[in-house]
Order: sequence, then structure tokens, then C-alpha cells
Amino acid sequence: MIIAFTGHRPDKLGGYVLPNPTYIKVCQEIDKALKKLKPQQIISGMALGIDQWAANIAIKNNIPFIAAVPFLGQEGKWNLDLRKTYCILLRKAAEQVIVCPGAYSVEKMQIRNEWMVDRCDLLIAVWDGTKGGTGNCVDYAKKINKEILRIDPNAL
Repeated sequence: MIIAFTGHRPDKLGGYVLPNPTYIKVCQEIDKALKKLKPQQIISGMALGIDQWAANIAIKNNIPFIAAVPFLGQEGKWNLDLRKTYCILLRKAAEQVIVCPGAYSVEKMQIRNEWMVDRCDLLIAVWDGTKGGTGNCVDYAKKINKEILRIDPNAL
């Protein structure tokens, strides 16, 4: 089984200062799901928040992960500490895939999401139900009848 992750950025999950109560609860739920499902691999889109949290949990559980990077330089506007964490995670990935050539454009995030969903058996969505990138990813997964496990961060 291959599991892909989609989810919110830290601003919707208790903020950028970690650990915080939402971070702890969400990571516990992700950890519990991975231990129950026992995937051979996960796919992370490597964005701040859920993507990177899931990659870290995969590392902790010795589950290889694919870093599905939407475009080179995704981390370009992040602060130095966030960029360092990103680079450490990239080095720990079993595989790195640059999904789209060239620099940033908003549609590359959705192309990356679709790439991940197309290659997974299950999508874990840490999603509060609002519109946005995570909602678009979930909508695409539903459209192609992909199995989805939703973790609502507001219900934890």
C-alpha cells in the first residue's frame, strides 16, 4: 500500500511554533494510521505543515517516502530554519521527484497533488473541510474514486 498525504499549512494547525496542541494531536493520529495501515511507502508533497509532518513520522517509523516536489525552489521564500528542515527531509527521502519543470506557478501545486493521488492507494487528508489546495486535492481524489481517510484537525 502506498499512502499520499494532503493537508493544511501550519497557520491552520495551531501555528508555526512547534510543538503546539494541534500539532501533537494531528501527529498522533497520523502515527496511529500508519501503524495500523502499514504502508510500504508514503508520498509527501513537501509543503510546510502536514506534508512535512507526515514525512517525519514516516522516517520515525522506517517507512520510505517519496518527496513529490511541485517545482524546484519550492522552499525559496521560506525562512532559513524552514529551508534547513526541508533540505534535511529531502536528503532522507527514498526518492525525489520534481513534478513540474520551471519556477513557481499556482497550478503546479494542483498538478503535484494529482500526481500524488494518481500514484497512491489511499489519500490521508488532514482537512477541516474548507476550500483551498487541500480541498482541491480531496475533490480530485473523489473524482477518480480514490480511497480517502480524513482527519479533521478541528475534531481532535
